[in-house]
Amino acid sequence: MKLKESLGELVFTKGELKQHVYESTKETFEMFRNTSKEILSLLQEKNRHDNKDIRFEFTDRGDFEFEIRFAGDTLIFMMHTNVFEFSRNHEVMKSPYIRENPNRSYCGVIHIYNFLTDSFLYQRDNDLGYLIGRIFVNSEKHYFIEGKRELGMLYNNFNTSLINSESVQSIVESAIEYTTNFDLLTPPYDEIKVVSVGEMRNNFDKKSMVTAKRLGFRFQADTDV
Repeated sequence: MKLKESLGELVFTKGELKQHVYESTKETFEMFRNTSKEILSLLQEKNRHDNKDIRFEFTDRGDFEFEIRFAGDTLIFMMHTNVFEFSRNHEVMKSPYIRENPNRSYCGVIHIYNFLTDSFLYQRDNDLGYLIGRIFVNSEKHYFIEGKRELGMLYNNFNTSLINSESVQSIVESAIEYTTNFDLLTPPYDEIKVVSVGEMRNNFDKKSMVTAKRLGFRFQADTDV
């Protein structure tokens, strides 16, 4: 049997590219992990110095996930193990940087989710979390972020933005800042005024009532937060 020459070239070329993207993304994720630890350590030190009673925690959840907790909020950082390419209609694909070398459009992804810490502490399984940002990293460690306010508006120049210790620190600090300012709003009265006996018996506060920072609104579509 003789393999088609172009097939071998395609498989090895694409495989090598995806491996480089994965390695760049994994290295970037480790930078996020270590930087988050350092930032929480500094916050803890300031907490002790100022004699405050704010709790800060870092939890490792394996090779591709970690979480940080602060002031009633939890941020979960997750790295996807696969490599993605942008759709042809995505704004990134129109940039000279990608047109010069289409392989630059292949990226790994790191997600940042925000949850209420109490949702985990009290096992409120119906509570909602929000994707506040996702970081795309290519084989050259260029990156950009799709996200809310501080994250989405400050880090969106794929052509020139390179991952380094300073940029990672800035992103983590912006994520913490955004989360802290993204306040929990009371749900509309009419949505919770009727409660069944079953809900009350099953611990109304813990399980049945959904708690979220923007209950009743589509977070992905809002423009006023």
